[in-house]
Amino acid sequence: MNRRSTVGRYAVAGVAAAALAAVALAVSPEAALSRLRWLADDPVRFGVAALALAAVRPLLAWPTTLLAVVVGFGYGWVGTPFALALVVGTALPPYALARAGRLRLRGDSEADGKAGVAARFCRAGERFAAESGSVRAVAGTRLLPLPSDAVTVGAAVAGVRGRPFLLGTAIGELPWVLGGIAVGVSLDRLAASGGSLVDPAVIVGMAAVGALLLAGPLYRTFVRPDAAAA
Repeated sequence: MNRRSTVGRYAVAGVAAAALAAVALAVSPEAALSRLRWLADDPVRFGVAALALAAVRPLLAWPTTLLAVVVGFGYGWVGTPFALALVVGTALPPYALARAGRLRLRGDSEADGKAGVAARFCRAGERFAAESGSVRAVAGTRLLPLPSDAVTVGAAVAGVRGRPFLLGTAIGELPWVLGGIAVGVSLDRLAASGGSLVDPAVIVGMAAVGALLLAGPLYRTFVRPDAAAA
């Protein structure tokens, strides 16, 4: 009972850390920042709280960058590897669920001898991943300003295997993690000044790189499939 209570308290602390960070960024209340500072006073407590937050983040459908913001506030730039590990790890539960659903869907369509819309979507994703390479497909899509969980589900239904998925996620999420760390490091200053959290030019730049990585495979897969065959 005591053990479960301790885990529950850390889970609540992790959710509270992200909530306080979000509130501080939105309305700049000194009270919220003071509570976040209290949590960051103990590195071990803060680390366990961050792990708990990463575990429940998919259930809350919160952006993964918020994990990097929290880690940046608690650990600064040295927490970058930890933040990246959290972001990659928190993508695994939705990936596993979507992959299990894909396997069942493909099995049902093969048994019925016909493919529905969802099964055809899976096959289109498989063709695109094969044309671009799984790592490139995942990394390029992650650079786009899209919901992280949507990209995760898309990779799973496209049949991307675990190792390329993890590598592509790490590569594509790294710029977002660095941006989140920068926000976390400057959270006090940003909350006080009401300054911009992320330079829009950075987002546009990442999206442009992602689009360049994906444009050729998308064209060869869906616009001119005969070019891919040739």
